[in-house]
Amino acid sequence: YRDSKLTRLLQESLGGRAKTCIIATVAPSVQCLDETLSTLEYASRAKSIKNKPEANQRMTKRAMIKEYAEDLERLRQELASARAKDGVFLDET
Repeated sequence: YRDSKLTRLLQESLGGRAKTCIIATVAPSVQCLDETLSTLEYASRAKSIKNKPEANQRMTKRAMIKEYAEDLERLRQELASARAKDGVFLDET
């Protein structure tokens, strides 16, 4: 991805599971040549990104609570191993 404000704004759409349509606006003027080329290069790179859009699934409250409970338990285990320094905890300092 290009490091720009536009890429940051579109980050979820470009890398996620959404269908995205990009319209590249260019100018025929020689004065705008650099910006036009930059826009076309960006559009070309963005066009090559492959996403797999999927329909969102509706979750029941029970399924959602179960998923959150599993996440909570996993996080508790990670915290315990981090405190004991015998698990997957990696300190980069």
